[in-house]
Amino acid sequence: MTEKHIQLRQDSLQKETTTLNLGPTHPVTHGVFQNILEMDGERVVGATSTVGYIHRAFEKLAERRPFYQITPLTDRMNYCSSPINNIGWHLTIEKLLGLRVPKRVDYMRVIIMELARISDHLICNSVVGVDSGAYSGFLYLMQYRELIYEIYEEICGSRLTTNIGRIGGFERNFNDKVFSKLDKFLAEYPGVLAEFERLFNRNRIFMERTIGAGPISAERALNYSFTGPNLRAAGVDYDVRVSQPYSSYEEFDLKIPVGKTGDCYDRFLVRNQEMWESMSLIRQALQKMEKEPADIFHADAPAYYLAPKQDVYTKMEALIYHFKIIMGEIDAPVGEVYQAVEGANGELGFYLISDGGRTPYRLHFRRPCFIYYQAYPELVHNALLSDAVICLSSLNLIAGELDA
Repeated sequence: MTEKHIQLRQDSLQKETTTLNLGPTHPVTHGVFQNILEMDGERVVGATSTVGYIHRAFEKLAERRPFYQITPLTDRMNYCSSPINNIGWHLTIEKLLGLRVPKRVDYMRVIIMELARISDHLICNSVVGVDSGAYSGFLYLMQYRELIYEIYEEICGSRLTTNIGRIGGFERNFNDKVFSKLDKFLAEYPGVLAEFERLFNRNRIFMERTIGAGPISAERALNYSFTGPNLRAAGVDYDVRVSQPYSSYEEFDLKIPVGKTGDCYDRFLVRNQEMWESMSLIRQALQKMEKEPADIFHADAPAYYLAPKQDVYTKMEALIYHFKIIMGEIDAPVGEVYQAVEGANGELGFYLISDGGRTPYRLHFRRPCFIYYQAYPELVHNALLSDAVICLSSLNLIAGELDA
């Protein structure tokens, strides 16, 4: 047999790869994003992620709205923890205005943002369990997401897309039911979370499914501009609440959980530990609130904060400001600001340019999902298809934030 015939025989024996659509109709992608995988049997040899599958042009929509009307748009980014988006936007406007809010408002915001972080992390980690074949943990945790949503309802009347708070503070004070439900949550959730950890942390099947799946080094994670739990799982202790404090986070005792390998298992453990830290922060905030006047829940900023209805009906100045705010007739100062908060998925930033008008001149959202999703092809290269699924879950991709 000639050398040419040998080469042709070898070429004919080479395996052919298969193209597989992982989404948008696959259950793990929730119908909203797509990955095109090149498969050699069960092994992923190439991947192409589709970014922009549900793009809704929020930034351009926001540039045509008065500042206070942009808050509902931020709800639709990471809708698993929308209050963090809302408050991040309010902090951005307050930075542009040079507006300082009372300490009690800061503490109220910390409570809500940490509840939102717990809500987001419990969804992510329980879904990681479901995608590895374990459904019980999902049932244990999800009832406490409902309790968190009930707390949101008492504060603002909404559950998922909350539109919570206002520029300068909150539309109403926390009532007795809020504190009662908070106490119930802080009393019961630690036991449930501990049971969830006993189900998973040392579970042999779960560990074999997640350890070594989708790993990333600290160097590569930084090169991709990872932030949040996905970066901390790789061993980098970067947290916006510590490095660039806002809402008086500098006053709190906060430990930053970190992992070592940046794989699915480390990401799972980091999010679990962050839920414990969030409960500690809520307790600290409640203690700090006790030292502040109980009737203060917003800043003294009549040009930007809606007056109580009773004042609108009886005082001319309050009526004038009410009309101007609702009709979007108040000009913002000229300025350029960037405000970041520690979103549940990482650094959520708002870059705002104001030309002195009634709407943003330019507005950009730094969405953490958009940043780290671009690493997905690298994370699943040479992985099995089952690893590609669980890696997608452990990254905590929220398509509304990815494609905003």
